[in-house]
Amino acid sequence: MLPTIELLAAELAAGRRSAVELTTAALGRATDLAGEGARVFTRIDAERAMAAASASDTLRAAGIVRSPLEGLPVSVKDLFDIAGQPTTAGSVLLKNAPPATRNAVVIDRLIAAGAIIVGRTNMTEFAYSGLGLNPHYGTPRNPWDRATGRIPGGSSSGAAVSVSDGMAVAAVGSDTGGSVRIPSALCGLTGFKPTARRVSMEGVLPLSTALDSIGPLAASVRCCAIMDAVLAGEPVDIPAAAELADASFAVPTDVALNDMDETVATAFEIALARLQAEGARVRRIALPEFSQLAQLHARGTFTAAEAWAWHRGYLENRGAEYDPRVGSRIAVGAKMSAADLLDLIAARRRWIAAVEARIAGFDALLMPTVPRIAPEIDLLVRDEQAYFAANGLMLRNPTLINFLDGCALSVPCHDTGNAPVGLMIAAAGGSDRRVLALGQAIESVLAA
Repeated sequence: MLPTIELLAAELAAGRRSAVELTTAALGRATDLAGEGARVFTRIDAERAMAAASASDTLRAAGIVRSPLEGLPVSVKDLFDIAGQPTTAGSVLLKNAPPATRNAVVIDRLIAAGAIIVGRTNMTEFAYSGLGLNPHYGTPRNPWDRATGRIPGGSSSGAAVSVSDGMAVAAVGSDTGGSVRIPSALCGLTGFKPTARRVSMEGVLPLSTALDSIGPLAASVRCCAIMDAVLAGEPVDIPAAAELADASFAVPTDVALNDMDETVATAFEIALARLQAEGARVRRIALPEFSQLAQLHARGTFTAAEAWAWHRGYLENRGAEYDPRVGSRIAVGAKMSAADLLDLIAARRRWIAAVEARIAGFDALLMPTVPRIAPEIDLLVRDEQAYFAANGLMLRNPTLINFLDGCALSVPCHDTGNAPVGLMIAAAGGSDRRVLALGQAIESVLAA
């Protein structure tokens, strides 16, 4: 069982632990040659982290505690600007790029909250995959079945493993098509994708400005709520757990339940049964708009168009430095016309309105975060067809909520000892507090 933010905050408040002690332990795990740290981090800021931890202990001794994150080690994905460092986004292309001149807004908010940033975490190059493979810096191995060597999920791969392996209490990732929720589901963590507009993207290397959002990966729903409030620049005010007996959930039968393996299907059905036993109303509904999404993307996606716009100069002049599986997918965006993009923008508005109308009578949607357990790294490295098939499956369900401009949690729903499986709790944009309230109630039932 991973320690929660509130548990460690209580330990610090009682004087049983110190920020220096917690940070030393986190850095020790990150630099352990027998561990995953070399593949988890693209940069470890040991000196800066220890200085911040010492300062945090001094402030606490003076009675100053800036937030529940005070003195706790966190990691940040390698696409957030930190003054004095290049923002490499898991690439070698930007290794020698000019260093950032100022912090990203979310970095400033973490520092102001007293969080200790231990380092920048590895990721799929430029965040363009849901698998987490990185040929430049290596691929962190999923904490479950590490002997086999399975993917952690992406693109926030290092973020997830930094938490699962105790190198950070919580991590900050990005989610454009599931990049917080996928690794959370595959690694047995909780991940939250907020309504995108709530968290500033200033100082963050973009993938798709239409879809990008910033969210936490952590041990619990309450941990994610604390992190989310800090990242959004809001007061830390965790919503009370919802009453499941008053809750109504929709399970979409279109697309979201397709292609589940036996492990996921079993865990998902057991989770639904447990919620119903607590009085929750669970209804399977048709959501034909989910089936229409592929046709809306027939001429291209927001990610392809916007990534191409950002990367086109690099691809034309330094394309050989990209992971080929990333570069080739970004290049597809060159085929989209301005008219195609404008048509997609208009179609998205109509699609969101239709989905929101269909789910208006429910508190949230429930679906598997991803339909399969984590596949083996070696298989995906060897077999390009397997790579793209797995990538499509991992991204499929989370992407529906990004296109909806919604918010969603992924919470573990597997039994201890089994392969990690995530349950996604999702709703329309602006429903963040409701989703977090429902997530706490669901988490308590599934963990019982």
